[in-house]
Amino acid sequence: MRNVLIPIAALCFLLLGGCQGGTAVKSEAPAAAKPAAEAAKPSLSDEAKNALAKAEADIKEAKEQKALWTTAEAALKKAQEAAAKGDSAATLKFAKTASDHARLGLAQRNYPLAK
Repeated sequence: MRNVLIPIAALCFLLLGGCQGGTAVKSEAPAAAKPAAEAAKPSLSDEAKNALAKAEADIKEAKEQKALWTTAEAALKKAQEAAAKGDSAATLKFAKTASDHARLGLAQRNYPLAK
């Protein structure tokens, strides 16, 4: 048993030692390609920007009044992700859903607790 453990331990030390010695080499090409990719990314339409701002304001108001639906918050996250990608259509769709659900949550507060 001892004869087997010593070679295994030595192999482990060699493998771990090999991982430690390398240094990372950074390439300048990806850094230079980044601005070109960002320049090619489509920008959001003004309508999408306004819808996203309105949805964020509606979500904030619903959260302050403790009337926020989780579906509204999830739709806002999707709208923000779509905005980061420059997808105006998806941003409009998800921002409208987020805003609608936030307003419905606020309206639900006015419902009676029981009949």
